[in-house]
Amino acid sequence: MSYTLGILDQSPIIEGASNEQTLQKTVALAQRAEQLGYSRFWVSEHHHTESLAGSSPEILVSYLLAKTKSIQIGSGGVMLQHYSPYKVAENFHVLASLEPGRVDLGIGKAPGGLPLSTKALQYGTLNQGGDFEERLIFLQQLIEQTIPKEHELYGIQATPIPKTKPTLFLLGASPESAALAGKLGIAFVFARFINSDNDVLVQAASTYRSHHPNGTFALSIAALAAPSKEEAKKLIGDQKITKVHLASGRSLTLQSVELAEKFGQESGEDYTVEQYEADILYGTAEEIKAILDNYHVRFQIDEFILHTPILKEFERQRSFELLSPVHLQLQQKVKVI
Repeated sequence: MSYTLGILDQSPIIEGASNEQTLQKTVALAQRAEQLGYSRFWVSEHHHTESLAGSSPEILVSYLLAKTKSIQIGSGGVMLQHYSPYKVAENFHVLASLEPGRVDLGIGKAPGGLPLSTKALQYGTLNQGGDFEERLIFLQQLIEQTIPKEHELYGIQATPIPKTKPTLFLLGASPESAALAGKLGIAFVFARFINSDNDVLVQAASTYRSHHPNGTFALSIAALAAPSKEEAKKLIGDQKITKVHLASGRSLTLQSVELAEKFGQESGEDYTVEQYEADILYGTAEEIKAILDNYHVRFQIDEFILHTPILKEFERQRSFELLSPVHLQLQQKVKVI
């Protein structure tokens, strides 16, 4: 393969598992991903939810680094609108000093929860969440030690300074986010499992490459592999993507109509809620690989980060096994023989 494969795990609470069991399953999946040849393993940030256990990626990342040996481990992502860039840089500098060369710092623009959790995260601060670009630039400057002399915090360092910097990624689902990443010269991950409009993907890829021709453009994509396409389709069922559209122009993806309604009510704005068919790649490993190969060529994708949104533990694990670099390379060898 001329691209690499990674995994995004949101620590879904599957089949009545406890929070403790769920987080241990994330650990086990990271260890298995390492054995299966995946390039990186990322965990997400979601707040005040009973369906996902991952609310603190920096803590989970540290534990996963200690429980694995070689795979890249990172956040997918830290929701920077809530936090001091300085503290985020310190956290990931400590991680990068503990495990040099293995730490990814993925940054997300979304709130990661409902307005009430956003209010709680920003409680006691003056933050209104409207200065994301400024925060990201300062975070990059802290990591690269390039704070300009005219900056009011010139001279500050996010210690300890690691020998190998954490790799910075911006996560997004729009050409605007791709442009920001390109202008800053950092890697970009397009969240296709949130926005599956290929026209938008084309724009994002073109915009990113125009600013940063040799940068890393990755695609986080929903995919499910099974022994047969029929079984994969049955497992997916009629999954939907739910979005709330606020009068201010913001649109956010939620896990259910109920949560979308709650978000709209807590926002204090007029809103509408819509559901769309979830665009999940499904089929045999070979069928999905053919689609990824096509995407790689069409959109110049350097890496795919797989997200598998089904709440069946065995079938979810099996999908990661079937799509793994080790399995796909073995299948290629069998065909050659």
